[in-house]
Amino acid sequence: MDWSDLLAAFALYLVIEGLLPFVSPRNWKQSVAMIAQLSDKQLRIFGLVSMLAGLMLLAFVRG
Repeated sequence: MDWSDLLAAFALYLVIEGLLPFVSPRNWKQSVAMIAQLSDKQLRIFGLVSMLAGLMLLAFVRG
């Protein structure tokens, strides 16, 4: 892996993160408001699950 792979992954992340606020700003605001109401523990668990899913996907893709 070189820096171009990391930058490409970061660019793709930015594109994906920008999709929802661009396509549906009202729903995106509601989602962010709901996330803000989660407890720290719930948010931490969500973050852990998200990281594990990303690692599993990366391991699958990179084989």
